[in-house]
Amino acid sequence: MEKQIFKLNTSFVSSVGVVGKTEADGPLGELFDLRENDDLLGCDTWEKAEGELQRRAFGLVLKKSGLRVDDIGAMFAGDLQNQCVGSGYGLLEFDIPYFGLYGACSTSVEGILLASIMTSNGVCKRAAAVTSSHFCASERQYRTPLEYGGQRTPTAQRTVTGAGAFVIGEGGAVRISEGMAGIVVDKGVTDTSNMGAAMAPAALSTLVRYFSQSSRSPEDFDLILTGDLGYEGSEILRDLAEVEGIDIRARHNDCGLMIYDRERQDVHA
Repeated sequence: MEKQIFKLNTSFVSSVGVVGKTEADGPLGELFDLRENDDLLGCDTWEKAEGELQRRAFGLVLKKSGLRVDDIGAMFAGDLQNQCVGSGYGLLEFDIPYFGLYGACSTSVEGILLASIMTSNGVCKRAAAVTSSHFCASERQYRTPLEYGGQRTPTAQRTVTGAGAFVIGEGGAVRISEGMAGIVVDKGVTDTSNMGAAMAPAALSTLVRYFSQSSRSPEDFDLILTGDLGYEGSEILRDLAEVEGIDIRARHNDCGLMIYDRERQDVHA
């Protein structure tokens, strides 16, 4: 099998996180660059608000890095809406070559990987990765509009209202040295209120391939993070990893669990 680990030589020049009120009230709230009290952000729809999250995040990451629009050679962006309209309209004012992505929970890292490949190989000096999601827009898109007042099941997760923006290239303090893309894995889970169970097998597949091809083990890392498996999916991942002879319990954490306090906030799984 051809080795699937990308060798990279680039860095994070700058990064920004913008979040809504529930996320700002969570354990990581003080770490974000911008905390919004109004989840509509002055817009008249949740979908427009998600685009506004991206606009604010990318404008702020440019300011934070001291760069101009002309300094960014490519932009990789995506969101959780049909045809990536959140990214398309949210980033409309920035005259940068645009690559629209749709990776759902993986969009942020997918954009970072592609921007890292571009900058590591000299295609451009700097590239950007931007992504967003919005709890209210996502519920309408994938499950039941909040206006219906439907009961959410205990296994349901809360989609983050927020956006992240990154500038990738030379000169940053935090290096990006390698990466690996996941493959499509479908174990037949069809419950839209238990996405953690649907995504855990794909996370496992990536970890198994990475540890096999790199000859490394979980003990070589301080932290192994998944994007948003939530409580249910994280437990499934750890159990599945043990079946494969890999113990990640002492190293693994999940961003969906880190951003909320399940005891204090009504976020279900």
